[in-house]
Amino acid sequence: MTRTTRKTWTSWLRAFSAPSMTRIAAIGICFVGIAGCRSLAGPQGISGLTPDGGIQQAGGTQGDSDDNPVVQASNEVPSLTDRTKKAGNQVMNFLSGREQEDLDRAKELYRQGDQLFKQASSQPNEERAKTFAKAAKLFSRAGEAAPGTALQQDAMFMEGESLFFADRLVDASEVYEKLQKNFPRNRHIDRVAARLFSISRYWAQTAEADKDKWLPINLTDPKKPRLDADGHAIRVLDQIRYDDPTGRLADDATMAAAAEYIRQEKFEEADEFLTDLRETFSDSEHLFLAHLIGINVKLEVYRGPKYSGLVLEEAEKLVRQTKERFPDKLGEKDYADRLARASAEIAFLQAERLRYRASYREKRKEFGAARYYYNLLLQRYPDTPHADTARERLAATEEYPETPPQRLSWLTTIFPDSTSNAAPLELSQPTEGDQPQTMLR
Repeated sequence: MTRTTRKTWTSWLRAFSAPSMTRIAAIGICFVGIAGCRSLAGPQGISGLTPDGGIQQAGGTQGDSDDNPVVQASNEVPSLTDRTKKAGNQVMNFLSGREQEDLDRAKELYRQGDQLFKQASSQPNEERAKTFAKAAKLFSRAGEAAPGTALQQDAMFMEGESLFFADRLVDASEVYEKLQKNFPRNRHIDRVAARLFSISRYWAQTAEADKDKWLPINLTDPKKPRLDADGHAIRVLDQIRYDDPTGRLADDATMAAAAEYIRQEKFEEADEFLTDLRETFSDSEHLFLAHLIGINVKLEVYRGPKYSGLVLEEAEKLVRQTKERFPDKLGEKDYADRLARASAEIAFLQAERLRYRASYREKRKEFGAARYYYNLLLQRYPDTPHADTARERLAATEEYPETPPQRLSWLTTIFPDSTSNAAPLELSQPTEGDQPQTMLR
């Protein structure tokens, strides 16, 4: 036994006399030390590892040809750092109860899980959920045994499928989202998006059905989140858009999230999603409804004449765009009537804003500004009820001065405005043969 090995085993023995957490850390360090000693001796590794310290990709093959540079590179003895890292991963897997990296073991676990999955499909409802749950565990272990491989992608997808059919939708959504995060361009991306979409719709529907329950907490049903099911539904829909913004369900998820926000009467959030749909998905089948519903949502966001009128201007612009882009859709009476009512409401609210401004100026005896807003109201919105008020007030204030008389005007003479320090200009009398010129006094 070498001196280094004796020190390693001494550290191992001391670890058992240390406190619990220190003991676990010391055991891990000792394993790493042992792996380092073995790597110095030659290519022999810890049981279960290949000579290169890793596993090949699922479905790959290994060759023995000396002419293949890839094979030659893979047959090289790995460095001390690689072996130490590999041994550290084994220790962490052992302490956490995870499967060790072993491709053959992963394939066997996947095969067992697939058998249970097929078996559960033909079982009665009473036994089906339990069998699917057992299959999910096997697929999970298969993915742990082959990290970073195509086999892990398939195992994670099948784990999510098993949990989905076992009616454990919360756990299934977590596995699907983890798959999308770890493998952004995996081959199951469309099917995962479809599963997540159906889960979110189920949660939104159950939240609507359970809104009158006195206890909002879910403690027994694994199909629903414990709290805020509708909030989780929107989060999942938004995640679908984030994971695959050009996918087939991205616009569907955007529209569904907007509809859910409308149901919750969160119109500002709904307006953001509808705006995103109109600007991002120009070929979506929901584009017309995003325009038509978007107008009504903007009217809900509007707070009154005392607040900003920008949202009304956006609604007016949206009405014009709807008329220009969808003349065929507006051929249907129902859609045409809805757009006409929205347009009339926008005109009424815009006229109300102008009347409010004119009334405010009139109260301050700034009759010139008041008449300006009254005339603007008659010019833009002559068919609204506020136009009659504008005509009456214009006739009543016709003889009033444009601006109110200045109070304490003598103070201006005594204390002139310090900003107006430029001398007044005066035109001199032109003389014969001279051009008119401006002179400073």
